[in-house]
Amino acid sequence: MAKQKRVSSVHLHTPAGAAFTELLLETFKLNGLLLLAGDRLVHHLNLTSARWQVVGAIDLAQVPLTVAQIARNMGLQRQSVQRLVNVLESEGLVQLVENPHHKRAKLVQLTDLGQATLKKVKRVQVKWANHVSSGMRERDVKEAVGVLQEFSKRLKER
Repeated sequence: MAKQKRVSSVHLHTPAGAAFTELLLETFKLNGLLLLAGDRLVHHLNLTSARWQVVGAIDLAQVPLTVAQIARNMGLQRQSVQRLVNVLESEGLVQLVENPHHKRAKLVQLTDLGQATLKKVKRVQVKWANHVSSGMRERDVKEAVGVLQEFSKRLKER
């Protein structure tokens, strides 16, 4: 008689846990595809997806932020964002300005060149987003956004 393999309940997902794991794996794959597509989309502007993320985060904030604040808003490591800000500064897209609330932590803001570049990025991104989402229902896309936002919220709480 063949021995039955015992499966520990520690390794069994709940139905929601299994679905989340499937979402996680698909998100990893999507992230890679988005980074590749983003790199292609903004390559002609001398940007990468990572640089675009930082420039976009600065613009989205609408007020100058420190590198640490940008990193926190993006869910990234401060050191990674600092390296990107250094590159963006050397290319004239951002500038560091005095912070009235902290002597050493400078504020990062877009330069005129950075704002002009972001304007070009937004134009190509709109065309791309419309193409990628063509044929999808807005309601479905918004529902997906809501689900991802809820998981982001839960992960931040931990």
